[in-house]
Amino acid sequence: MNRPLAATAVAVTLLLLTPVASAQAQAPLAPRNVPAKSVPVPTTTSPEMQAIIAQPLRTGWDTPPTTPEGWTALVKQLEATGGAGAQPMADRLHVTFETSTIDGVKVYIITPADIPASNKNRLLVHVHGGCYVLNPHLAALGEALLVAGISHIKTIAVDYRMPPEAYFPAALDDAMTVYKSATSMVPPQNIGVFGSSAGGALTLEMMLRAKAGGLPMPGAIAPGTPMSDATQAGDTFQTNALVDNVLVSPAGFCDAATKFYAKGHDLADPMLSPINGDMHGFPPTILTSGTRDLLLSNTVRTNQKLREAGVETRLQVFEGQSHAQFYRDDRIPEVRFAIGEIAAWFDKNLGK
Repeated sequence: MNRPLAATAVAVTLLLLTPVASAQAQAPLAPRNVPAKSVPVPTTTSPEMQAIIAQPLRTGWDTPPTTPEGWTALVKQLEATGGAGAQPMADRLHVTFETSTIDGVKVYIITPADIPASNKNRLLVHVHGGCYVLNPHLAALGEALLVAGISHIKTIAVDYRMPPEAYFPAALDDAMTVYKSATSMVPPQNIGVFGSSAGGALTLEMMLRAKAGGLPMPGAIAPGTPMSDATQAGDTFQTNALVDNVLVSPAGFCDAATKFYAKGHDLADPMLSPINGDMHGFPPTILTSGTRDLLLSNTVRTNQKLREAGVETRLQVFEGQSHAQFYRDDRIPEVRFAIGEIAAWFDKNLGK
């Protein structure tokens, strides 16, 4: 008696696959050994972005501070250079900013010169990046100014406490204090939350904290290149090492800074690695990264986790960009485009 063709095909497939699967289970998986090679600057980006891509590896990436005093000195040095660009950028984007406090937390209130009627009852909350340790005060404002200026929505930028003044979970606590206050200013559906790098992780952590505390979710979020897995899991921690000219290496300064902030706390905790949290019920989310970003895997894994949880997402990945270069300078075409997409996401999803 002849066997049915379909059954025969299934049997053959199982015979072909079983030995391979068995062999993989018994032996460690071999790494891919890649010979040394030169990676040219892509000509498929604007000249302005090519100049950013061509910059050398970040100075001091492999010599992070080892003491609280060392971190304080580095923060002050970077703050001086990073903060100097805030006012010129604000002028170009036609926004103003002023310092304030909300329930004891330092913030900047960023107000666009032109706020259309449809945005009068909308509000954005920004949490800055910097591996939980860098970019206080004016140095934190670049991304917030860009999004406020291009979206024409009033924005509160959280100047959260950082080490050595305060350690985990101080940044998250401050961000949540501001978010809770924001929900009393406008309907939660009219609020957007955004930030990149550590700010991207904090954006996701805020959603986990809000859900756990029974707080309403905002209308949409935009975690850019989020540090969603602080344990260095993810393919591009290896494939983009020494290619990303910002973070450079999984064992570089950002890993050291995160551990400094965590102060011995388990890095796999969802409040440090939100990829490990339950993302069901999260608001519509737009994620942004670049092909050279050390955290590209963090970004795409977060997108997949959100999709598996039934969350509406959009993932934008930009040619040749290293970590968080999509908001480097408002005069770069790719930056204007990336932030424009984030602004459009908020316009689509926030209530009016």
